[in-house]
Formats: sequence, structure tokens, C-alpha cells
Amino acid sequence: MLLTAPLLVSGFDSKATPRRSWTDERSEALPRTLEMTAQGKGSDSWQRYRFPLLLVIVIACGLTLYTYQLTQNPAGFFIDESSVAYNAYTISQNGQDEFGNSWPLFFRAFGDYKNPVHIYLLAALFKLTGPSILTARMLGAFAGVVTALLLGLLAARVSRRRDVGLLVAASAFLTPWLFELSRVAFEVALYPLAVTLFLLSVQRAATKAKWTWFDVGCLTSTLLLLTYTYSIGRLLAPLLALGLMIFATRQRWSGILRTWAIYVLTLVPMIVFQSRHPDALTGRFKLIGYIKPETSVTEIGWEFIKHYVANLNPVKLLVSGDPNTYQVAHVPGTPAMLAATMLLAIAGAWLVLRHTLDNAWWRFILYGLVVSIVPASLTADYFHMLRLSALPVFLLVLAVPAFTWLCELSDRRREVRVLLALLVFLTLGQGAFFQWQYHARANSPWRRHLFDADYPQKIFDNAVRNGARPIYLADAMTTPYIQAYWYATLKGIPLSEFVRLEPDQSPPANALVISTEESCFHPQVLAQTDPYRLYIADAHPRLRAPLPNGAFHAEINAPEIPATVPKGQTLQLLVLIKNAGDTIWPGCERSAGKFQINLGSHWLNANGQVASKEEGRSPLPADLASGQQITVSFSVAAPAEPGDYLLEIDMLQEGVSWFATKGSRTYRAIIKVVDD
Repeated sequence: MLLTAPLLVSGFDSKATPRRSWTDERSEALPRTLEMTAQGKGSDSWQRYRFPLLLVIVIACGLTLYTYQLTQNPAGFFIDESSVAYNAYTISQNGQDEFGNSWPLFFRAFGDYKNPVHIYLLAALFKLTGPSILTARMLGAFAGVVTALLLGLLAARVSRRRDVGLLVAASAFLTPWLFELSRVAFEVALYPLAVTLFLLSVQRAATKAKWTWFDVGCLTSTLLLLTYTYSIGRLLAPLLALGLMIFATRQRWSGILRTWAIYVLTLVPMIVFQSRHPDALTGRFKLIGYIKPETSVTEIGWEFIKHYVANLNPVKLLVSGDPNTYQVAHVPGTPAMLAATMLLAIAGAWLVLRHTLDNAWWRFILYGLVVSIVPASLTADYFHMLRLSALPVFLLVLAVPAFTWLCELSDRRREVRVLLALLVFLTLGQGAFFQWQYHARANSPWRRHLFDADYPQKIFDNAVRNGARPIYLADAMTTPYIQAYWYATLKGIPLSEFVRLEPDQSPPANALVISTEESCFHPQVLAQTDPYRLYIADAHPRLRAPLPNGAFHAEINAPEIPATVPKGQTLQLLVLIKNAGDTIWPGCERSAGKFQINLGSHWLNANGQVASKEEGRSPLPADLASGQQITVSFSVAAPAEPGDYLLEIDMLQEGVSWFATKGSRTYRAIIKVVDD
């Protein structure tokens, strides 16, 4: 009875008829123990204002926590942040994206498409404030604060206890996962808020015997947010919509069907967009997923199980967090969830399974927890915090039954009050320790590199002060140009002063160039911060031609190649190359075109036949005379299928010949490719 009584305060039964219990009579009052111990007028005043005061303290601390050093930590601006912010700015000015498309449904960027909700909300803010890094990041920070407060509201409604709501809100504020997502101007920063708004809509509808048009409107509008805010929503939102069947009764079926019908209508624009832009919304998944045309159903099922289990890895949740290096502003070796929150979530799940499984609301929360892991489990990464961004919301909601149980018992039993106090202190202590770790590493070299922290002063400002116009942008990838566009926008510099070079286009002689082509040697480098280089273009670009046959001889050695490598992992190698030919090899230039000299590779099977399409390429960084040698940084992805392979490394002149074809010896290494 001690276990079941507090769960009755959830206010739901399987038919959504609110139950009245002894706790309902004081649902708007303070805990009984405090009422009984209050003595005198001063105590009455304290009891009256205690909860509002605590709420104000929690909100003030949360706001401070989420906005402190917002533009300095992380320092700089991640390249995806610049893309989101720049497109929001162009939308705020003329209703067009960076490519001139008017009011696009999805935003083309870096060979992919970004979702519209974050960009359009930020555009509205930029319309009021003008473009700035502070405004861009403040949107995510504000979303994080509102998410924590709404989770507290949801907890208070479900438990019918304000103290439970306060505890859940404080736990949400201190959750490392939610905090890290809120620190950057990414689409995913708004996703926990979208999930929370949806659960509030479900909670409201769950109390109704029959769903009104207002209930249907709340559900469909939040499902719409889930779908168009972040890419995982294209799968997660339909799964959650399907889960509304859990609330099905004879009176509710019409509301559920209306919700589904309206939600399907909201998907029509996305379907039309996909039909007009093939692979626009699915191309990214093909790159990051493990489902391939040649993969069998059994293999897909096994991969899904492995990834699903890995996404619930307690070590990642409670100790190390996300293993992916390019991930928001995550501090390696720090947890995603707080230990007390996870203990309470596990206890809450047990209480639900043991005592209230007939309650439709709690069955839906368990269902939501299960399906929130599905989208991330269909991709090749393990424990990807962004793609699992709905999970912490469901874990915090599952902590509500345990919090309610403890608060109910603490009203009568001193030892339970001690236990509850210990959990609160554990949450505060671990949350404070994480904050110390996060801010202590604000200027770590890796975070500064990831967020291009030195780019504005060392590269952009130097280029602007140089005075040469236009400034040419030469990118090895498709992305870095956006940093120049964004910082030019912040400083009010017309984009007409910048020229983005095509991949095979050379800058004019003596032109000022910002480049990410780190492999190429340039004699007049003015400034450099990885991966950016500011330099003066050569005065006399060389004409290229096929090498004579006597030049196609090389000696290659790669002494530190690993014997075993996980499938799909990228190998980073240092390869020693000696020019054993009779002619100088020219180093890389943008104008080299098909005559560029590169280091390349193939994956072969035991019979010497090509066994994988994965190939590496790295240009010769500088001229190499006959008899000279150079060390080249080289990367190549391992095959997707496990097995024994030969990695063959060779030189080639693009458009002419591999050196081996002309009689040169290649370098081969035996490598075993294994499952992760």
C-alpha cells in the first residue's frame, strides 16, 4: 500500500477519470509535515511564500546557468551554427536563403538540408535584434530553460505535488545532456522542448474522456514541431502519433483519428519537397546509416539490436557520455545523465510496471521511452547524443513516480526525508561538478579547434585589414565558405568583396586567399589556424602536363599501420614517400586539375582483387625532387564488411596513370577488419 498510494496522485486511470484521494484535498497546499510544524505568524508567512520563493530561486539559477558565458563557452562559432545563423539572417532580410530560394521549407546546406523551425524562429529574432552570436545562442539557451520549467509543470500536474515539480525542474536544469544541447545554435537545441510540449498535450488529453478539437489541435501542432524541428522527428513523430492508440476508448477514437488525419496532412509539404528534390531528406540517412541495398534483413536486424542496446549503455549515460568527437560542446569523460536522476528513473519505471501498468498515461511514457531510441539505432554511430535528444526528457518524466513516492513517505517518515535530502544533495553536487568541468575546459585546444575559435581574429580580421579585394575563398570541403559569409555579415562587410572559387578554379596571381586546402604548400602564408590558411596566391601558376615515364617511380613506406581496425573506421596514417624517378614531382595547386599528383590506395582481397570501393586520396603537398622524400598525412576508411584485406598504397597522377601501372612498386599491408 505504501507503494501504490502515492501513484494514485497521478490523476489518471485507464479511462482517464480523475481519482480523488487524500492527497487531492491538498493538491494546492504545502506538504503536510510543514503545515503541522508551522508555528506562529512568522511561520505562516514562510509557509505561504516558501514555494514561490523556491521557484524564483530555481528559475534565477537556471537562467544564470544556461546563459553564463554563452558566447565565450564554447568560444568561436561552429560551422553549422554559422550556416543556421546566416540563413536566418538572409530570411530576416528578404525572405530568401543563401541560394536565393524564397521561403524554403528546408534549407540546403553542405550537401544536406536543414530543418525550418530553428531557422525561422531565429530569423524572427534577428529581425528584432539584428544578427549576433549572442542572439543565435540565446534561442537554444532559452529553449533549455523553458524545457526544464515545463518538465517541472508536467511533473506537478502528474503527481499533483508542487514539490515534485520543483525537484524535477531542478534536476532538468542540472542534467548535462540538456545543458550541452542548449549551448549551441543547432536545430537539435529546440528538440527537447518540442518533446516536452508534446507530452504536455498528451497529458492534458489523457485526463479527458473525450478529446475536443482543442485537444486535437494541441496534439497535431506539437507533432508538427517534432517532425520539422530535427531530422529524427521524421521517424519519431509518426511513432509517437501511432502510440496514441494506447489511449483508445470508444469515446476517444474519433479524436485519435482526427489527430492522425490532420497530422498526415501536415506531412504533405514534406512529401512534395522530397519528390521535387530527390534524396534531399533521405540522402543524409543513406550516408550515416548501415542499411544498404546489399544488406540482408538478418544483418539489419542484428545491427539494430546492437545499436539499440549500445544506446542504453549505462557507462555512456553515467560516466563518459557521447564518444563522437564532433558533437556539440560535449566534454569527453563527463556523463550525459546525473546518477540520482537515473536511479529515480529506474525506480519510477519499476513502480509503473509493478503498480500502474493499467494506467494509459504511464504506458505511453514507457512506449515513448522505447521508441525514442529507434531513430538513433538505425544509424552507424553509437550513443549519438543529438539523435537521442528525446531520451533525457522521457527519463526525467519517469523519475516522477519515484519522486512522488519519496515525497509522500517523507511527509510521515524521517528516514525517507533523509534519503530524499541525500538524493537532492547528490544531484546538486554532481551537477555542480559537471558545470566546473564544462567551464574549466572552455579553452581546451580541441574545443577551440572544433568551433573555429581563432578564425575571426587570425584569419578573417587579417584578411580584411590586408586591404586586397576581392578576398577569394578556396575550400577543400563544401562548408568553410560560410564562416566568411557569417563574419562578414556581423561586421557589415558586403559579400561582393568575397569570391568563392570553384573546385578547379585558380585564384588570380597575387590574390588574397582564405583556404582550407591544408595539403597544398603556399610560399606566402600570412596567417594559419587549422584548418584555415590565409595566403597570397602564386604570381605564376604552372602549366601541368603528364609526367614522363621515368618519373613514375616511388618508394613508399607506412610503418605504423594497425593490424586490426573496426569496420568503417577512418585510418589516419603518416606515409613516407621518396621520389625514385628522374623528374621533379610538382606539388598540389588548385589549377592542377586532372594532372594533380596524389597518394592513393585500394582495399584488396587475398587474391589481389579490389574488394572495397573505399579509397583514400591525399595530394602531394609540395614539389618533390628526384631522390627527395616527404611524409604525407593520409586517411582512408576501412571497408564496411569484416574480413582480411590488403591495403595497397600507391602514387598516381590524376587523369594519367597509377605509378604501379608504369612499373613502380606499391606498399601493401595486411589488415583485419572486425566488427565494432
